[in-house]
Amino acid sequence: MSQPLTQACADYFLDLQDRIVARLEELDGEARFLHDDWQRDPLPDEAVALAQPGPILGGGGRTRVLEGGRVFDKAGVNYSHVRGWFSEEFARTMPGEGRFFEALGVSLVLHPVNPYVPTVHMNVRRLSRGDYGWFGGGADLTPNYLFEEDAEHFHGVLGDACDRHAPIGDYARMKAWCDDYFTLPHRGEMRGVGGVFFDYLDSHPDETFAFVRDIGDAFLPAYVPIVERRRDTTWGEREEQWQALRRGRYVEFNLVHDRGTTFGLKTGGRTESILMSLPRVASWRYAHAPEPGSPEAAMVAALQPRAWRRG
Repeated sequence: MSQPLTQACADYFLDLQDRIVARLEELDGEARFLHDDWQRDPLPDEAVALAQPGPILGGGGRTRVLEGGRVFDKAGVNYSHVRGWFSEEFARTMPGEGRFFEALGVSLVLHPVNPYVPTVHMNVRRLSRGDYGWFGGGADLTPNYLFEEDAEHFHGVLGDACDRHAPIGDYARMKAWCDDYFTLPHRGEMRGVGGVFFDYLDSHPDETFAFVRDIGDAFLPAYVPIVERRRDTTWGEREEQWQALRRGRYVEFNLVHDRGTTFGLKTGGRTESILMSLPRVASWRYAHAPEPGSPEAAMVAALQPRAWRRG
């Protein structure tokens, strides 16, 4: 990874984390993010590292976690910049040459208090293995209750960001990629109503970085208006129980299928930072199915690929 591009990515990702954390604290109005800055031990010499079959990781990051807020039950906004050597086994699953890698980016997951406010995820990142580097990222919305205007708004903002960087930002392709990726195949349903997802964008690095910055900058305009519309909606025990069941689905995806979780754990990443994406409370009920004709059933029915963007 070229040093100027690496530094430009680090500067942008750190600023993005700061801006998102500040806006979410303002939106919550009560709770504040815990600041947990961390640093790995210095890396050994390459010869020493390659003599070991397992992963070796250096670098550091800034973990930001909020819990028990007025709007957000749990929110994590993390920055990391790590480098080191893949395990021999994991290196065979990644593009590029050799075992040395470098990865930096911002990843967030927000679990709101009110069941009518959707959970959301966003990630923007730069990775390299040997001389081969690429960008990845995206954002997706996971509501417990379906409000079509919220899904349309979220997709509209992200779609506009894609359009500003065509052909790199191909909304139709990245929306379909998101639908396919954020799916629980063992359940036959998507995690939510999707958004955009992209990975292995390896050409035109300057233009692609501009696109990635626009996706990162689009997050707050895509999500905050939805929070402001739904955060004061009245709810009761039924909605809270349904929220916990849907969070159970979120846990299933993150622990079984999410590549970011796998990458972090298999490269010797920091467990607390990796698993900050999990909600504080989730539940599972045997063979549970929502009542036909209910708002909960309508939500489940919408967990299939669908065109959300107007126009």
